[in-house]
Amino acid sequence: MLNLEKIKIGISIGDINGIGLEVIIKTFMDNRMLDFCTPIVYGSTKLANNYRKTLEATDFAFNRIASVTEANPKKVNMLSCWSEEVDLNLGQSTTNGGKYAFLSLDAACKDLFDGKIDALVTAPINKENIQSDAFTFAGHTEYLTEKFEGESLMLLTSENLKVGIATNHIPVANISNSLTSEGIFNKIKILNKSLIQDFSISSPKIAVLGLNPHAGDNGLVGKEEHQVIIPAINNAKSIGINAFGPYPADGFFGSGSYQKFDAVLAMYHDQGLIPFKTLSFGDGVNFTAGLNIIRTSPDHGVAYEIAGKNLASESSFRTAVYLACDVVKNRKFSEEINKDKLKVKRQ
Repeated sequence: MLNLEKIKIGISIGDINGIGLEVIIKTFMDNRMLDFCTPIVYGSTKLANNYRKTLEATDFAFNRIASVTEANPKKVNMLSCWSEEVDLNLGQSTTNGGKYAFLSLDAACKDLFDGKIDALVTAPINKENIQSDAFTFAGHTEYLTEKFEGESLMLLTSENLKVGIATNHIPVANISNSLTSEGIFNKIKILNKSLIQDFSISSPKIAVLGLNPHAGDNGLVGKEEHQVIIPAINNAKSIGINAFGPYPADGFFGSGSYQKFDAVLAMYHDQGLIPFKTLSFGDGVNFTAGLNIIRTSPDHGVAYEIAGKNLASESSFRTAVYLACDVVKNRKFSEEINKDKLKVKRQ
């Protein structure tokens, strides 16, 4: 039988001067969220209370704890990561914004590594001001890939669309040289496995996009499709993965062809994220597939321009919490199914 204990969701607060705390507070002002999980926010109650005043959320309060073992399943818990007073400079990129975003993330990752929380939901960071000797990564995905086991895949997901990215945060000028048949093949395998174990989709269909305009037009406007992408697709097919393509990105999304597939693998960041955010912005979630841990994030950034103005929508963050809970359950179910299969084989 599955363990039905309430799921512990760790939450990093992101840049303290962005909208991270706002969407966290707005999400859990709805007490019904506590039916799904026990939230554990990594930060500071002093800081959170100062932020809460900008939202006029007088009826909301965090339950301060010193460790996950103290978490109250009926309250929104705040695990204190620092004791000093920190000034808010809402809407501004500051050194403190990055410093305390990292302290929150680091503390949450330590508990995630130790199995004290079941999943991590990350509020947005500023990728520039968080840089330090301890954080030298292009974003959350790269940092988590270094910290945990597995090969990661950035997967943007919504109710009707899932888009994985073959290359992460790299300059456009480096994309072609970064693509290899083996690398794309590995990303297809990660995507296929995630669709099965994390989203409970049996025999998923995966569309693979080309790199060049018109997917290379049979070599007229690029060779990568024939030399790199098609061999990767064929390798995936040879091991039973339902992979198809390569498809020209513009017509594929413009015609609605994406609706015929369970997921899409794009070759680079903007090729996948521009159509995804056009179709799903505000309800999408960034999921880090392929690792031995579960991490989700909203599909937006720090949004300095509206920070502290009580204008941010919590929709994407709330959906990120839901997805984290769903993936925890789906992975447990997948593990149980595989255990049962092993038992049958042994008999």
